[in-house]
Amino acid sequence: MARELNEVGVVGLGTMGAGIAEVLARAGLSVTAVEINDEAVARGRAHVEQSTERAVSRGKLDPADRDAIFERIRFSSSMEDLASAELVIEAVPERMELKTEIFAQLDKICPPDTILATNTSSLSVTELSVATGRPNKVIGMHFFNPAPVMKLVEVVRSVVTEQSVVDDIEALAARLDKVDVTIGDKAGFIANALLFGYLNHAVSMYENRYASREDIDAAMRLGCGLPMGPLALMDLIGIDTAYEILDTMYKQSRNRLHAPSPIIKQMVTAGLLGRKNGRGFYSYAEPGSAEVVDDAATPAAGGAAEGARPVQTVGVIGSGTMATGIIEVVAKGGYDVRYVARATEKVDAVRKALTKSLDKQVARGRLDEAGREEILARVTGTTSLDELADRDLIIEAVVESLPVKEALFANLGEIAKPGAVLATTTSSLPVIECAKASGRPQDVVGMHFFNPAQVMKLVEVVSTISTAPDVAATAHAVSEKLGKHAVSCTDRAGFIVNALLFPYLNDAVKMLEAHYATADDIDAAMKVGCGYPMGPFELLDVVGLDVSLAIERELYTEFREPGFAPAPLLEHLVTAGYLGRKTGRGFRDYASR
Repeated sequence: MARELNEVGVVGLGTMGAGIAEVLARAGLSVTAVEINDEAVARGRAHVEQSTERAVSRGKLDPADRDAIFERIRFSSSMEDLASAELVIEAVPERMELKTEIFAQLDKICPPDTILATNTSSLSVTELSVATGRPNKVIGMHFFNPAPVMKLVEVVRSVVTEQSVVDDIEALAARLDKVDVTIGDKAGFIANALLFGYLNHAVSMYENRYASREDIDAAMRLGCGLPMGPLALMDLIGIDTAYEILDTMYKQSRNRLHAPSPIIKQMVTAGLLGRKNGRGFYSYAEPGSAEVVDDAATPAAGGAAEGARPVQTVGVIGSGTMATGIIEVVAKGGYDVRYVARATEKVDAVRKALTKSLDKQVARGRLDEAGREEILARVTGTTSLDELADRDLIIEAVVESLPVKEALFANLGEIAKPGAVLATTTSSLPVIECAKASGRPQDVVGMHFFNPAQVMKLVEVVSTISTAPDVAATAHAVSEKLGKHAVSCTDRAGFIVNALLFPYLNDAVKMLEAHYATADDIDAAMKVGCGYPMGPFELLDVVGLDVSLAIERELYTEFREPGFAPAPLLEHLVTAGYLGRKTGRGFRDYASR
């Protein structure tokens, strides 16, 4: 049975340590909070004062409860004051030599049954434990920033941590109203191992000038529903902190995807550390501010759409969910739309689905009946590609098969009028292959809408090596008129979103495959610890494991990066026919729910 811990110490009162001390005191524990000197103690106390004052001003904490928190925290500059603690949590900077020195001191000061916990986000708990004479009493307790708000705690056991210590810390996490995931001692644990590989990849994408910082961040916010874009998140974390975490993870894992992108080290050397000093990937109003200000790299508003070709009429090819959504969006944008389906019954089915969607919007008060009739009046259907000969822009949204798309673009090259823009909505196939097949590659561009097109704001505008600048500008101008946010990238497997998303999902599968953590714990870590709308396994099951595998194979084939090779477990599930929600079983079993 777990013991109830009441006397707790915290060493290190930076943002993280002060937050942990506040969390412990809020839960009714007696806390001794220690810093190196009186000046650092005063800064730590100020952190707690600011945090609790914010909570009071927002009505989330009573003034009386705030006062009680301070009654429970004893601030000190002497480690000796931890002599009666039942648990001490270390939250000093991420340097192994500093942490081992702290642990060696605590080992001498604290009673033999005192648990020593580290808040490290990436260093080896095992290595820290051997700095003491009680490695069986050492554990990781990784809180997330800001600790009073973030619900996740990663409980990290080494191979020698006693089960009773794990039980005690799990019980404490529950008492603190935290979600805990208990895992082994591996570089980055769950959240950072998955998060920082993705962040590093995004930095590399920016460093190689594949896309702008604004477009990378907008793509991941709007395309994946993430709370922040990766480069803005790097600035929030701190470029120096991110470098230390990646470097530590790489030294432990030797995974090249964790080797810090060179620009990260260069930024640290140049003192561009992110929000905390006002300059990182973005520029900020002042050190510590969240307000982004324009700098030399800020793009001019509307610049991407300059020089666009005029578009009044649009053709859409396809009759599936994606095509129907695009038809609705384009018609709502005020364009005259003619769509092509393979058979008369499919033409009718699209019209029926479109009418049903608009009727729902009328019923919900989002559209009036006159508006619905206007939209429907702009839409006509046909089975003949030849009827697209007068269109200014033609968007294909047919099956994701390169031979099918190549044959279609060969036809469009002959049918479309001179100067018409030809767009493909492919999410993973090379746009240049479609462009080449058309015989007029300068007129071909990628316009990757996200599903459902009526809801998702993002469009990836993909330029091939042959795309004319005014064709890319046209895709941007049309996207803007449709109320979409367009981002620019060149023709590379996965574009922005899938190229960043699917290696992260693949890493999660590898983590599960290695029996490091359960699917539930990995999903919880990313949702609760990183604010992701869905955990990786929830998302894989929604997307479809077969679709995910196909995209991962495309990425691996193009980049030849060993870390992108699809996890064998994913391949085995697809082979077995476990494709996710659509078949009732994927990483989870839906048939029995």
